Amino acid sequence: MITPHGGKLINRIANEADRKSLWQQSTTFQSITLNSWSLSDLQLIANGAFSPLTGFMGQKDYLSVLKDLRLSDGTIWSLPITLPVSKERRKTLSIGEMVSLKGEDGNVFGLMLIEEMYDYSKEAEALFVYKTLDQNHPGVKKTFEKEEVYLAGPITLISQTKTFSNEYKTPIELRELFQEFGWNTIVAFQTRNPIHRAHEYLQKTALENVDGLLIHPLVGDTKEDDIPADIRMKSYKALMKEYYPKDRVFLSVFPAAMRYAGPREAIFHAIVRKNFGCTHFIVGRDHAGVGDYYGTYESQEIFNQFTKDELGIEILKFEHAFYCTKCTCMATSKTCPHPRENHIHLSGTKVRAMLKNGQIPPKEFSRPEVVTILMEELNHNEKSDI
Repeated sequence: MITPHGGKLINRIANEADRKSLWQQSTTFQSITLNSWSLSDLQLIANGAFSPLTGFMGQKDYLSVLKDLRLSDGTIWSLPITLPVSKERRKTLSIGEMVSLKGEDGNVFGLMLIEEMYDYSKEAEALFVYKTLDQNHPGVKKTFEKEEVYLAGPITLISQTKTFSNEYKTPIELRELFQEFGWNTIVAFQTRNPIHRAHEYLQKTALENVDGLLIHPLVGDTKEDDIPADIRMKSYKALMKEYYPKDRVFLSVFPAAMRYAGPREAIFHAIVRKNFGCTHFIVGRDHAGVGDYYGTYESQEIFNQFTKDELGIEILKFEHAFYCTKCTCMATSKTCPHPRENHIHLSGTKVRAMLKNGQIPPKEFSRPEVVTILMEELNHNEKSDI
C-alpha cells in the first residue's frame, strides 16, 4: 500500500481499555466547545486522515504552512488546521493544561494537552489561504468570524460522531478494504456536488488506468446553497447502481469541512486521499473553487512546484469536459474538434440553478436517475420549510 503522508499513519484514538477512564478524567478538566468544523478536524486528525498531524497546529507549523505550503519540518501541507478560542477564554487556560473537547451538544469527544496559545492575523490568513479579503468568499467569511487566539497541542479522541457512520471508512479501514479487493492502484474523486456527466467522464477515463475508483464525497460543512449531503448520497448510490462496475468502485464519505480554498485545498484533498490509501487523485477545472476567485486551472498548476516523489500521490489533471452534440458523446478540448456552439458545458453550479428554478436538466447534463432524486428531495425539503 502507498505510504501515508509523512511516512506514518497517525492514530490518536483511545483504545477501549483506556476510553472509560479518560472519559471520567475529562469531567475534571476545563472544556472547550468545538463547532462542527473543528469537531470534524479533531476526528480526522485522530484517525490518521490528516497524517502527519497529531493535534491542532502550533505557531511554527501554522506560519510555515501559510508562507511555504509546508510544515516546519518541510513536509508538504497547504491548509492551517487550528483551534480558535476567544481572548477572554485564553486568560482562563494555561500551557501544560489538559482540556476536554466538547461538541455543541455537550458531549465530550476528545482531550487536548495545551502546548501553545498564540495570536494570529485574520487578514494574513485570508490572503495566504484564499488570496482575497472579500468576505463574500465563504472561507474568508469563516476566517473573520473565528475567535482571535489559536490553541495548539496533541489530541486524543475518546468518542466519535455518528453522522454517516454507515458510509464512513477510516484510513485504516479503507486501506484494508483495498487490500481485500486486490486493488494496488486507486484513484480518488473529491466532490461536494451531485455527480454529473462530466464528473462521470473523468472518473471512468481515470478508471481505465487503475484498479479501482474511490468516490469520496465531502459531507462536512458546506455553503448554504450547496445541495445537502444526505440528498447527494442518495444520488451517488443510484448512479453507482446503474452506471458503474460494482467490483471496481467504492463509495465512502469524507467528513471534513469545505474550505473553498481552490489551489491550496486541491493539495490538501490530494494528500489526505493518500492517507486513505489512494495512489492517484483527479483534479479537474476550478477544483475546490468558488465564484471567480481562482483561475480555471490554477488548482492544477499549483502542483507543478512539487516533485512526484515528495508529493507521493499521482495527480491526474483533466481539461474541462463537455457534451458535444456533433460527437454525440462526452469530450474535452483535447479530443473534440468541433466549435463551442456544439458543446453543452456542465457544472454543479448550473445544475443547482436549474433545480432551484424547477427546471429538469437535460440528459447531457445528468443521468435521469440522479435528476429524479434531486428534484424529489429538494421539492420535499422546500415544502417542509413552508
